[in-house]
Parts: sequence; C-alpha cells; structure tokens
Amino acid sequence: MNPYDAAHKLAKALKESEEFEELLKAQKEIKADETAKKMVQDLRRKQLELQKQKMSGIEVSKEQEEKLQKLLEVVNMNMVAKRFIEAEYKAVVLLQDVQKIIGEATDKIYDEELMDVPEEDKGDQQ
Repeated sequence: MNPYDAAHKLAKALKESEEFEELLKAQKEIKADETAKKMVQDLRRKQLELQKQKMSGIEVSKEQEEKLQKLLEVVNMNMVAKRFIEAEYKAVVLLQDVQKIIGEATDKIYDEELMDVPEEDKGDQQ
C-alpha cells in the first residue's frame, strides 16, 4: 500500500471519528457559551502558568496544585465546559494512540549504531 494513500485514509478516518465529531460539536457549544468559554480559558491559563513554573525548575506548591484542582472542579460543574474538556481529552488520546502505533512501526528504521557520532567527531560540531 502506498504510504501517502494510507495517510490520506487515516486523515479521513480521524475527521470522521466519533472523537473528532464530538470535539467539533463541543467546540461550537462552548463558543456559543461565553461563561463556559471564559472558564476553560482561565483553567488553561492556570495550567500553563504551573507548567511554565515546573519547566523553570520552580517547585509547584501543594497550595497551587489544590487551587488548580478546585478550579477544575468548578469548571466541571458547567456542563458545556465539561463536555468540551472531555471531548478534547478523547481526541487527544486518539491522536496519541495513533502516534504510538506509527512510532512503534517505524522505530527500527534508524540503526542506532549509524546514528551515533564518534567521540572524535563531536568536537568538530561545536
């Protein structure tokens, strides 16, 4: 089978999947509900802040984690926001699963021995 044809079939299957259809529906719903939209945006901002903090090597306090958890609980009380978050999660899981399958199928393409740069050549790259 031609890999390009298979990729196009995969793209079509993803677009037509229940996960993507639910996500598109949830996106329309949340765009129509300004309160739910703002709640999700605020949650994302807080998540991003903590992620940046962690990546900077700054420890995230238990209090910060608890505040984020409480915010998530509040957001989940709004059914439009909850449906959107759940639909988005399911679509992401689907994509991750597909990427894992492709990764497992292609992991033997590169011979690690051939990818290693000899120590004497590493100095030339600096």
